[in-house]
Amino acid sequence: MTGPLVPFREFVLKVHSRCDLACDHCYVYEHADQSWQTRPKTISDEAISWTARRLAEHATTHALPSVTVILHGGEPLLAGPARLRRVCEELGSALNGIAELDLRIHTNGVQLSPRYLDLFDEFHVRVGISLDGDRAANDRHRRFANGRSSHPMVLRAVELLREERYRHLDLGLLCTVDIHNDPVAVHDALAELEPPLVDFLLPHATWDDPPPRPDGSPTAYAAWLLTVFDRWTEQGRPMPVRMFASVLSSLSGGPSLTESLGLAPTDLVVIETDGKLEQVDSLKSAYEGAAATGFDVFRNTFDEVAAHPGVRARQLGLAGVSETCRRCPVVRSCGGGLYTHRYRSDDATGGGFDNPSVYCADLAALIRGIEERTAAATESPAVRSPDALLAAHVDLTRTLLAALHDTLDGRGGELWDEAWRLAASVEADASGADALDTVLAHPHTRTWLVGALEDVRVGRGLTEPAAERLGACVAAAAVRAGLDLPVPVAYRDGSLHLPTLGTAVVGEPGERGMAVVRATGDGFLVRRPDTAPAAPGPELRIAPEELEGSHWRPLRVLRQVPAPALLLDDLDPFRDAFGIAPAERLTAERAEAWSHRIAEAWSLLADAVPDQAAEAARTLTTLTPLVDGTAEPGRHGHGALGVGPTADGRELALGLLSAFRRAKLRALGEVTDLYALDGTWDHRTPWGSEHVPFSRLLAETFERAGLGLYDPRFLTGVPEALDMIENAAEVTVDGKQLIAAVRKEISGTRSAAGRNHGRSLSLSGPASNVLASDRKVTFE
Repeated sequence: MTGPLVPFREFVLKVHSRCDLACDHCYVYEHADQSWQTRPKTISDEAISWTARRLAEHATTHALPSVTVILHGGEPLLAGPARLRRVCEELGSALNGIAELDLRIHTNGVQLSPRYLDLFDEFHVRVGISLDGDRAANDRHRRFANGRSSHPMVLRAVELLREERYRHLDLGLLCTVDIHNDPVAVHDALAELEPPLVDFLLPHATWDDPPPRPDGSPTAYAAWLLTVFDRWTEQGRPMPVRMFASVLSSLSGGPSLTESLGLAPTDLVVIETDGKLEQVDSLKSAYEGAAATGFDVFRNTFDEVAAHPGVRARQLGLAGVSETCRRCPVVRSCGGGLYTHRYRSDDATGGGFDNPSVYCADLAALIRGIEERTAAATESPAVRSPDALLAAHVDLTRTLLAALHDTLDGRGGELWDEAWRLAASVEADASGADALDTVLAHPHTRTWLVGALEDVRVGRGLTEPAAERLGACVAAAAVRAGLDLPVPVAYRDGSLHLPTLGTAVVGEPGERGMAVVRATGDGFLVRRPDTAPAAPGPELRIAPEELEGSHWRPLRVLRQVPAPALLLDDLDPFRDAFGIAPAERLTAERAEAWSHRIAEAWSLLADAVPDQAAEAARTLTTLTPLVDGTAEPGRHGHGALGVGPTADGRELALGLLSAFRRAKLRALGEVTDLYALDGTWDHRTPWGSEHVPFSRLLAETFERAGLGLYDPRFLTGVPEALDMIENAAEVTVDGKQLIAAVRKEISGTRSAAGRNHGRSLSLSGPASNVLASDRKVTFE
């Protein structure tokens, strides 16, 4: 087994090995492993003490912030209040000052009383109760040995736990699925009790002892659970359901939320009443001794158990499931199913656990059924709507600004604090809020924020230029809105830059200081307050649309391009965001020539791919000259492209289209999950022999599809790649939405090859290398 050892974070402590019920579906007493008969009924003082010692040792070794201990059985309440108090005291004392202790108990509820709950309140022990639904459903399996119903006693326990004095201890309900029961009646009975969580569990089964399927349907359990899902949705999802939440999370690229689904490594170990250390309890359903490790708390550390081959086998993620599962599109969500449910004893057909789950067809149908039912509601509008994507990025920038301010926690300095206060004044005005959004939407604002937040979080602190930028943004917004609000702004090297507007020259090269920017009725005023109060002082008055002069360098607007206000930004101090160095300020002649090249390339794109050109005109705000290259996307968002000194307009058109596609995909990835980040899959591209990660396959496919809108020769292999992506385990609901949009984009493109061939952009030369290789803020 390879990979680092995964420490345990969840410990199931068996405090009593017998039960007061005779549930006929219990894996402890009714399945293959009968080791319970040799265990002491109650855990000993010595076993408790050694368990506490081993817990503290493990938490210290791995610097665990918290550990979860689940008191279990049999029926743990049979241990009695005194024994349970001893357990809680020893565990709490051993972990005091080392790790937070999260104590829980899983019980059938029959013995639960205020005496127990007062004890649990004292030690913060949360309580989960097993209940299979209404009386008919619960009594199908959960009865006393004489056949008497346990349902009334369990309901009394649930009602007791719902009392105000104990409600904070309520962990929720565990319900074992039986497809003979009415799924709607089961759901409604559980929902009526208003639990904080419901956990539906598939009955333990293996290929040797498969689950009952009365009608022979391979998806009977999926059908049952989907009926529950529909009822749950119809009633407004009245309580969280762990199984459904896990599927929804993984479909959106998030983690699994339960051991029974997903590829997350196991981090659970069991301590029996005799101190023996075992693997997950459900393995007792496979065969006698399946859960055994040969270790115990008296002689062995938890690290020794974590290194056991049986434990390691459940920590391998994708490598730990069968070949069939590794090829399955839903493997991220199902994870091959619960490890126990994969067992088959027949070596000739794949013995042991290297098999799909005995519930394989059910899990696939359940996941696909939930995806079909929820895709429309969970899809991000940013994938299909450029305007929604822009709005999402404004929200993200504001969230980053709020995170930076919160992380600074008053350590930003006087200049930062004053700028934050003034930002609140700007935002209080409707036109000011719109202007602030415009400045925050400027792509180089994001570059500033990401860099500043990283510096602060790693302890480097806020650099002076980063601290000064907020004041410049607030001043620019106040000027744009025409607000009569004096805003202090720092200047460096004699220059004061206002994002989206330009740079005022207020001093000599190398000079630093402070100035005040204030909007006037006919532009704005920049005044240095470092002179005597009676003196007029150096003062600049900048009129709207003022041309470049010795004291004012405006950002130029590319008026030859049909975009609302596409800026040529060769001034912003934070414009180094393209992987290629930005060019210095262009002379008027160079800027004119540069603008003509952009206009020529844009005209070619507007003629060949009008939809792409129109979207770019709507979403791009800034082009920054670079010292080299053709066209590059910015590191953040898709409002900026860097453009190099390419001489040929046709080559530049192709470069712009390529850069825009790469920038858009990056922008989508910043506001929505297109694929899961926890996969280790590699994919062979249809246009090459190498195997690449999913992220690169998606990036190359998206870029090639965009370029193929002009020249269909770029579409070679794209349809096959789209099929691969759509059926990949990593792709999420939003990723599939994107693939559907790309399919729609390129539909009919091949038939247009003859019409476009005469005006195709050349695939040779440097342009052929552009293909990719690899809380809203409130100022207060």
